[in-house]
Amino acid sequence: MWYANGWQAKCDVCGREAEDISATLKVCARCVRERFEDARPYIEAAHVSIRRRYGLPARAPKDSKGVRCGACGNDCRIPEGEKGFCGVVENIGGKLVRKFGTPDRGLLTWYYDPLPTNCVPAEFCAGSSGAGYPKWCRTPRGDIGYNNLSIFMGSCTYSCLFCQNFSFRELTVEGKPAMPAVELAEKANKSVGCACYFGGDPASQMPFVIESARLMHEAAKRENRILRVCLETNLSMELQSLKQFGELSMNSGGGIKADLKCWSSEILCALSGIEHRAAYDNFKWLGRRHHERSEVPFARASTLLVPGYVDEGEIRALASFIADLDPTIPYSLLAFHPLYYMDDMPYTKRKDAERFVRICEEEGLQKVRVGNSWLLC
Repeated sequence: MWYANGWQAKCDVCGREAEDISATLKVCARCVRERFEDARPYIEAAHVSIRRRYGLPARAPKDSKGVRCGACGNDCRIPEGEKGFCGVVENIGGKLVRKFGTPDRGLLTWYYDPLPTNCVPAEFCAGSSGAGYPKWCRTPRGDIGYNNLSIFMGSCTYSCLFCQNFSFRELTVEGKPAMPAVELAEKANKSVGCACYFGGDPASQMPFVIESARLMHEAAKRENRILRVCLETNLSMELQSLKQFGELSMNSGGGIKADLKCWSSEILCALSGIEHRAAYDNFKWLGRRHHERSEVPFARASTLLVPGYVDEGEIRALASFIADLDPTIPYSLLAFHPLYYMDDMPYTKRKDAERFVRICEEEGLQKVRVGNSWLLC
């Protein structure tokens, strides 16, 4: 059936029809939350179908005889001859082999992006806003005339149906391009004011991310120049890796932006195909350190407003969670646009985004914005 902004899909659990039901999932948000065991077969079928197209395991492997990875919240136990959920770790002959994500071999592409950039927390960062001048940037308006080294990691620890950067899957499948950490670090030359890892997700290749960022940071210190290192991530890496990168980011004037998908575990499973809450545990550590460098926000967060699924209840719970840690943490709400396996869904409505901003403020957050308001309808 045709609806005003697209196709009206049907929930195969309750029978309801609406434009904010994903035809890929075939279940509405209410049934995901309230009738999860009834909804689970549809959720699993959607993710199995998509991941098989990329040669990836349908879910995080949990073989009792498999080798344990432990690098992220998926905590894969990988059978012999199989891959981990991210696709860059394998069990070969009973041994864990990281094909990518080691200091010797990162799976990625990179490019120079002139500052100020359009990155989600740009309004609050030193490079694009001038926050922390003169210690953390070169002019009161940021590092005008310099570049951001944008590092697009070619693997991910989630499997989001709405992925806005799904081209990273091509890198995962093809296993290229790749380079060592030392080669990437050389790209952070004197024209670069900041380096930002995104993807895909850096959480899937943290040893490489940490080593390349360390080399960049040390080179900048030797040359007495500003170079911030930043992370945009689902924050699912194991905590020790987050802490190691966090020190580099804190000491360089950079920041860590957490992409918090939603609050409820059921919606997280439906939208992103994972069944753990590592991101929220890690964000507690991040939020508790936020006050240590008030002039440039260290912790940052964002949420994509997926119509129907990321609703008022999800936003209120997330805002309360963030505010309890530190009400000054910047929070960006992002307008959804139809893409990937949720390309039948409507755009975020302006009235909903404005209502969600008010909800965040009611929960005590002081720095809330809609990050891409031009997409609102």
